[in-house]
Amino acid sequence: MGDTNNWPAPKAPAPGEEGYTTSSSLSFQEREKGNAPNADASVLAALDEKNPDAAVTTDSLTSEHTLIDGAENEEYVTGYKLALLLFSVTTFFFLLMLDMSIISTAVPQITSDFHSLPDIGWYSGAYQLAGATLQPLTGKLYTRVSAKWVFLFFFFIFEVGSLICAVSQSSVMFIIGRAVAGVGSSGLQNGSLTVIAGAAPLDKQPMYVAYMMAFGQIGLIAGPLIGGVFTQYVTWRWCFYINLPLGGLAGIFLAFMHVPDQTVKPQISFKLLREVIPQLDLIGFAIFAPSAVMLLLALQFGSSQYPWNSSTVIGLFVGAGVTFPIFLWWERRQGDEAMLPFSMVGRRIVWVSALYGAALMTSIFVGAQFFPIYFQSVKGVGPTMSGVNMLPSILSSVVFILVSGALLGRLGYYLPWGAFAGAATAVAAGMISMWGPDTTTAFWIGTQILYGARGCGIQIGLVALQNNLPPAQSALGVAFLIFCQNFSAAVFSVVANTIFQQTLQKQITILAPSIDPAMALAAGGSAEAVRALAPPDSPELRGVLMAFSKAFDTTAYLLIACASLSFVASWGMGWIDVRKKKQPEKGEA
Repeated sequence: MGDTNNWPAPKAPAPGEEGYTTSSSLSFQEREKGNAPNADASVLAALDEKNPDAAVTTDSLTSEHTLIDGAENEEYVTGYKLALLLFSVTTFFFLLMLDMSIISTAVPQITSDFHSLPDIGWYSGAYQLAGATLQPLTGKLYTRVSAKWVFLFFFFIFEVGSLICAVSQSSVMFIIGRAVAGVGSSGLQNGSLTVIAGAAPLDKQPMYVAYMMAFGQIGLIAGPLIGGVFTQYVTWRWCFYINLPLGGLAGIFLAFMHVPDQTVKPQISFKLLREVIPQLDLIGFAIFAPSAVMLLLALQFGSSQYPWNSSTVIGLFVGAGVTFPIFLWWERRQGDEAMLPFSMVGRRIVWVSALYGAALMTSIFVGAQFFPIYFQSVKGVGPTMSGVNMLPSILSSVVFILVSGALLGRLGYYLPWGAFAGAATAVAAGMISMWGPDTTTAFWIGTQILYGARGCGIQIGLVALQNNLPPAQSALGVAFLIFCQNFSAAVFSVVANTIFQQTLQKQITILAPSIDPAMALAAGGSAEAVRALAPPDSPELRGVLMAFSKAFDTTAYLLIACASLSFVASWGMGWIDVRKKKQPEKGEA
């Protein structure tokens, strides 16, 4: 046939013309060996069908070493380079999870330094608002541009936000820093998963993701302990300074590494950005962002600054309710070019995985938020010791994550792990709702160990999506999953706080009638403040402790509901073997 490299590139057939195909390209190994045929459209139509959404035309096959944009890329990272990549991404993920929870024990001192108690809701609200509203847009960006550079871009923004928080001289400056960090976080959680998805084959990903998730859980749950140590012995500003050296080191490693994408993408350039920006569905984002912001603001204001029946809160709820249907109409009109394509979101595996992940993650976030309150207000320990008392939950969760990640690649089926995680977490949450002032140490330790079984399900939604979606949609699907998890956690954290406060007020009236319920709420959850409400060893103090315990127990009912929902949803994710399929020997059909 002669030297095919000297053939002129044939004109690509337009959609609808003879020879046009939407099949994906040859595998990376075949292209590297030079086995790619170059011009015959009938051969193109017979190429592998792993990525039916990627368009391939004959003019993209003019060279035997050409990688086709949008085609599945099967180039993977191995050896020490893979170890460095996993170290970098795991460090990023750890810092991200740490940043979500480390602020909890630093807030009292921050409000004292800035004399800004009314701003307390914005310290976490600004972060959640920025992160949740931008999440779907980042998924769209990851499908168009190299995951490595998109990830580093968002991490740079996250680092800038952390620096602003660390050097803040006022409450307003601190809130701005939290918002900037939230913008950066919107592209990091799904970005970490997207980077690993491109760097490792599917059958290896569960184990690598398990390592990352395990360290993320350590950061999420140990955050209050670390924040308490910094605030008590150094300064609360180190809660944010810590992101700079660790993140900078990991960023340097990642910047100088070659990180393959799931699909072949053109090199980053200003020309590429000019082409990509019109494809990001910015109109859809402009409609979605106000809807999400109004909903989260309504929940934020209604739980702290305004009554639920105030015109401000009702107006925000109405605004969100009117804007969201407009967003849905626009997304349906955009079709596959939408920020959240209905053709993808409407698939059972996508919305069921998102529902499962959101329910399980909500139970994790709410538990991490209220466990310290129980140990401090009811059991009477300090911030540092309350973090120590949570170690059984932390360690068992890490063990369950690592074990499930290792065995998933060997046993193959993810559904049993998801169902077990939901069921065990629901049972553990039921036992948690029985905690009281006289609960024995053995009981709350054993309960937390069982509660750690949630670790088996943390990555199950991700595994289900990556094994059912084509590579071209994987990043978008992961972004949708992470968005549902974070948005649900933000919403139900406020719901849990409302349940806790209303139950506490009711129980204080019943169990300690001489104590003003407003004073109990104003006291907060620290051991000293709660015990200062009534004389030591008095029946009233016993009633106060019991009221706090019952408020905690009622909040645990939300954990039971979320974990039970995740158990039910797990059965809809499909019975699929994710193990690497054995390749047929030569001569076999």
